[in-house]
Parts: sequence; C-alpha cells; structure tokens
Amino acid sequence: MQVWAIVVAAGGGERFGGPKQFVRLGDRTVLDRSVAVARTACDGVVVVLPPGESGWQPPAGVRVAPGGATRSDSVRAGLACLPDDAQIVVVHDAARPLATPALYARVVAAVEAGADAAVPAVAVTDTVKRVRDRRVVETVPRADLVAVQTPQAFRRAPLEQAHATEAVDTDDAALVEAAGGTVVVVDGEPRNLKLTRPEDLGVLRAMIEGATTP
Repeated sequence: MQVWAIVVAAGGGERFGGPKQFVRLGDRTVLDRSVAVARTACDGVVVVLPPGESGWQPPAGVRVAPGGATRSDSVRAGLACLPDDAQIVVVHDAARPLATPALYARVVAAVEAGADAAVPAVAVTDTVKRVRDRRVVETVPRADLVAVQTPQAFRRAPLEQAHATEAVDTDDAALVEAAGGTVVVVDGEPRNLKLTRPEDLGVLRAMIEGATTP
C-alpha cells in the first residue's frame, strides 16, 4: 500500500513567539528534521507551509502546499496534493522533530491491520484536574487517559470523508472518531516531544545532544 505523509508546518507559532518550524535544532531546522524522517518512513511527502512562505526549499520529490486558517484547513490542503495511488496517509506535526521511523511503522501497521486510524500515545502520569474560573471542580481519574502524539496514520477514504465536513479539531483522529471511524492506539515515544514554547527548545537540544533531559 502506498503510504504518504502530510507534514503540517503552517502555524505561526504564537506561543513560541514566531514560526518555530524554521528554528535551528542542531545542524538542521525543526522542519528539516521532521521531513527527513517522513521521507525515510513513507513513499512520498507533502509539506504544508504558511501561505506565502518562500524561504524554505523542499528536498527533491517533496510536494508543498499553502496552509489554511486552521490546522484542519492545512491538512485538507495537504490532502488535495496527494497522488491518486496514496492509500494510507500519515499526518505529522512538524513541531515534533524527534519522531522516529519506528513510530511511523507502528501507526502504519495498525492501519494495514484494519483500523481506520492509529494514533501513538503515552500514559498520563500527572494528576489531572478539571478547573473552572481557576477553581478545581473535579479530579479526573487517569487510569484510562493517554496523551496523544503524531504521526497519526489513516486509511485515506475515512480521513477524506471526515474532512469533507470542513470540521475543525485539534487532531485528525478526533474528526475520524466523530465520523464513526475506528481509531486504535499504539505505543508512543516519550522522546517525541512537541516544540510549543521557547523553553522546549532547550529540552529538545539536550535530547539530540545525548544529554539528560532537564
């Protein structure tokens, strides 16, 4: 089955203070690292960039699409650039530059085994509380809670059908869930951290240099 990746890199990085996907992480940018792994793990790659972005040069064979107003809009732009023979679609946030080819392989294998979608997840270890107006209203049992990562793999048809509604959510699996699709969980990677705030960059740099994570 042909597997294509959509690497979503269209955000403005509001919490980071700028477009975090173009920040240097070691000898490459965050985006370059994410794209390199996607190219290793998949048959083809589409990168979704901020509209008007012209400074980043894609590697040979990598397709580029302009993003939209929301993450969901950007994924839809990536879907529109896929070749007809792409059967499995892996959606990955460029802001997770330490995802491994093995993680890609796990989510793809779960879809090949019959799921509509597969997401990597790690157990929630912190106590979780529901808060309203800065007051705790409930402590949420965490036994069946997981924190979900990307890359997330999908059979193409259910993903496109879920996006055809033009709904918006924080990840694509939520749209497939809402459409009645089967979403399964595979083991995520604790190192697969998401670059969100400036302080996260130091943690990622320490990890790629082999240092102990602060």
